[in-house]
Amino acid sequence: MSWRVVCASEVGTSHVAVGRDCEDSCWAQVGATANGMPFLQLFVADGAGSASNGGEGADLAIQAAADFVDKKLRQPEFGLSDELATQCVMHVRDKLYGRADALGLKARDLACTFLGVLSCKLGTLVLQIGDGGIVLDVGQGLEVPVVPMSGEYANMTHFISDEDAVSQMVTKTYPGIASRIAVFSDGLQRLALNMAENTAHEPFFDKFFKVLGASSPEQDDQLHGALVRFLQSPAVNDRTDDDKTLALAVLTE
Repeated sequence: MSWRVVCASEVGTSHVAVGRDCEDSCWAQVGATANGMPFLQLFVADGAGSASNGGEGADLAIQAAADFVDKKLRQPEFGLSDELATQCVMHVRDKLYGRADALGLKARDLACTFLGVLSCKLGTLVLQIGDGGIVLDVGQGLEVPVVPMSGEYANMTHFISDEDAVSQMVTKTYPGIASRIAVFSDGLQRLALNMAENTAHEPFFDKFFKVLGASSPEQDDQLHGALVRFLQSPAVNDRTDDDKTLALAVLTE
């Protein structure tokens, strides 16, 4: 039992127009616990457009989260719980604040949203701060475990660098393994979700899950290339000018 995974982040047309790089970042990895149990980790971060170093913040957040999980996997055991989510977020925040201090900046200059899914046969943990979305199947079909977060005003959201980030974080735990998972930045929200009902737009995901589930490890480069081409396609760019990120995983036997 394991997962097939793929992820990519691509620059939005609005960023291209003003010469800005992509400020999204992502991570999709299947590791193993200390006793050899397959363990899935997916993370997505989206640098705030109002932050001078938002893209750097997103990259650093993803790296810090991956490092946190790597250290946890070396321990004899740990639980997929709200406590783990809080520990992860605090670790990411420490790295962001440390980097801001080193650069002579404020933490808000590295502001980014932060979304993650951790799963193994013992359970699944979802955590989210800010907009973007998570879709997953833990045995009852595709669902959206967290309503994408907006701030007090339109076009505002929450960031992991915010002082109240931990209290704004939303988590959800499941007792079972996740068989299909997608994590994405807000650039894909309106393509991937029925926003009025907060449900997954299943036709959007079906093709990805079908292809990923039928692929082999030897096709990793092809899968990544196909995902990049999709994110760069007119079908996507005609509907969003923002950076866009998609991280996917499908359980295989």
